[in-house]
Amino acid sequence: MVEVNEYVKICKRLNIKYPIIQAGMAGGPTTPELVAAVSNAGALGTLGAGYMSPEDIRKVLSEIMTLTEKPFAVNLFLPQVYEKNEQQILSMQKQLNKYRQKLGLPEVSTVPDIQNHFEQQLNVMIEAGVKVLSFTFNEPSADLVEKLHDHGITVIATATTVKEAKNLELRGVDMIVAQGSEAGGHRGTFLNGEEEALIGTMALVPQIVDAVECPVIAAGGIMDGRGMMAALSLGASAVQLGTAFLTIKESGASEIHKSAILASKDTDTKVTSAFSGKSARGMKNEMMLSLENTKNLPPYPIQHMLTSDIRKEAARQGNKEFVSMWAGQASAMSKESTAKELINQLVSDCKNTLSSLSTDWK
Repeated sequence: MVEVNEYVKICKRLNIKYPIIQAGMAGGPTTPELVAAVSNAGALGTLGAGYMSPEDIRKVLSEIMTLTEKPFAVNLFLPQVYEKNEQQILSMQKQLNKYRQKLGLPEVSTVPDIQNHFEQQLNVMIEAGVKVLSFTFNEPSADLVEKLHDHGITVIATATTVKEAKNLELRGVDMIVAQGSEAGGHRGTFLNGEEEALIGTMALVPQIVDAVECPVIAAGGIMDGRGMMAALSLGASAVQLGTAFLTIKESGASEIHKSAILASKDTDTKVTSAFSGKSARGMKNEMMLSLENTKNLPPYPIQHMLTSDIRKEAARQGNKEFVSMWAGQASAMSKESTAKELINQLVSDCKNTLSSLSTDWK
């Protein structure tokens, strides 16, 4: 198990009471209310800002700061190199039109304009005085990490393999999220092949802990105090939870998303590239399984943009068959509560588990 002073150190570095981080889930779940409630409860709330415009980020950051004086983080997607094949895109638009037709949406036969707002997003973070910034999808350059350090920002990045973790440490990041294959949402893989990087949390965390010097944050399949205790026992300095926060009162997840998670069982999720062109774990449905038969999916972020109108309209109509519903393998353990109740339960259960083991082993 990680030495007590290790998770005391990470708590002091992040200025939080408990070694618990709420994952930065982009697309709406991380409302200002959720981020603030998590931070106010002694953990680290995170705004998932990957899909947000710089203007929207500025507005939401202001809202969060009116709800809490505690530290919170922001998660951004690092830019990726991809090929824009117009014929491939038009072919996919034609295939997607069958879903648009079922939802009453107009057909689309155009190639979207894709803009990268990363630098502007970054500038908003710095101007707003955000002190913790986490990244996924790629590795930040050493120059970017140094720039953020110059502004007093703690940098966290995501790894799905030991090789990726070593690379991140060489770039100078302060903490590494070890994302196991059980985790819901997009995979943070950037070096290894996606199939190679599906390593379970229990196997991944201790290997990364042994390979790097910086603190490791365990993510993937952690839903309660037992999972938290297990992660700390494997050497993690903190835990990061995403799915567990989706059904929380303050969550901005759609009602069909929350309902699907609360009614789920252990075999209901699958890793897919169907909705965004990048591997992500979510609830199985008609659109996911149908699109997986497509041999030549456009890459991320193109596929994400192409399916965006369909996913938004399906959520509005309450149609769970044509919307992405990200969730981890332990989604069946989800409960309805407030952020504060969840965090208090995590801490209480973790302490009770440790106390029980100590008593049994005397």
